[in-house]
Amino acid sequence: MQITRQADYAIRAVRYLARQSANQRVATSTVAREMKIPPSFLAKIISQLSIAGLLHTSRGARGGVSLAREPKDISVLDVVEAIDGPILLNECIAETHTCSFEKDCPVHPIWHEAQIQLVKHLGDTNFSTLTN
Repeated sequence: MQITRQADYAIRAVRYLARQSANQRVATSTVAREMKIPPSFLAKIISQLSIAGLLHTSRGARGGVSLAREPKDISVLDVVEAIDGPILLNECIAETHTCSFEKDCPVHPIWHEAQIQLVKHLGDTNFSTLTN
């Protein structure tokens, strides 16, 4: 499993916004420049994060983007799943009957435990801890 470049950029953008003062709107061009994210790519990311309820966006001269929640209330998992969808190490974790070795697979418990630990760690890591 590999986090997509889009999710990596989204994490950078949210981290940048988390470092700003509360409710401060920042131009997307500023976020793109400061975080070295292609502006057209960032526009799509901002849209997805806004739909997920993680960002507020506004247009116009005083427009920009800001966090929709406090940094402590946004986890890395929230951002990754808003961009990439649910984390899944192996399809056998999500669906039964996808593996012919399902009944006696010695690896299934390893995938299952790794999935649980990864999701927990990302869910426990919020942006207030990443603002330094």
